[in-house]
Amino acid sequence: MGLPSMKKDLDADEAQKAADARKAEIVKAKSLNLSTLPDEDLLELIRQDNETAFRTLVDRHVDRGYAVAYRILRNASDAEDVVQDAFLQVWTRRAVWQAGRARFSTWLYRVISNRCIDLLRRPRIETMETLPELEDDRSDQMQSLARQEASDLLQEAMGKLPDQQRIALVFSYTENLSNGEIAEIMETSISAVEALLKRGRQKLRHLLRNTGGEILSTFTKY
Repeated sequence: MGLPSMKKDLDADEAQKAADARKAEIVKAKSLNLSTLPDEDLLELIRQDNETAFRTLVDRHVDRGYAVAYRILRNASDAEDVVQDAFLQVWTRRAVWQAGRARFSTWLYRVISNRCIDLLRRPRIETMETLPELEDDRSDQMQSLARQEASDLLQEAMGKLPDQQRIALVFSYTENLSNGEIAEIMETSISAVEALLKRGRQKLRHLLRNTGGEILSTFTKY
């Protein structure tokens, strides 16, 4: 082996060592302030069995995940189970997570909505959810009651929609996702999402027609 070739190999080795050292420094630095990292970086650390990164990811997404599950299922216990199952998959399948295939939030919503559909299609005895207590504020009590009544009417109507329509409306209205994002989550086309939203709004208008007021007007402008 000639001197030029040896020098080239040595330079390559040094470059690789420098790259490895830099990568180790980045991982160490990131581990000190995980809350500032994007989801993809947290998932990479989770692949390396970093439990702190996993807890950070859970803390970041658990509230919105639960909100979506609850609005679809209208059952607090089932919503908690769905979200727990989803995050359990994150940890147990951490070694096979493929970066770049989808945003984590998209994957999470897809897992949650699919699991919700499974539960909705399961034969079960319907139970009445306990309504949340109103705040003890006498001056605002009538307004709070009106808001609660409107919310109850809307949730009751949403519960009567077909599963796919309800899920599309939840993502559109409560999560403010675009039709493209909803299509990716539901693994369908944008035109199919548009059709689901249109039919869902029409069904809600029919269900809410006798209630009048603010709720119905929300769905008549589309």
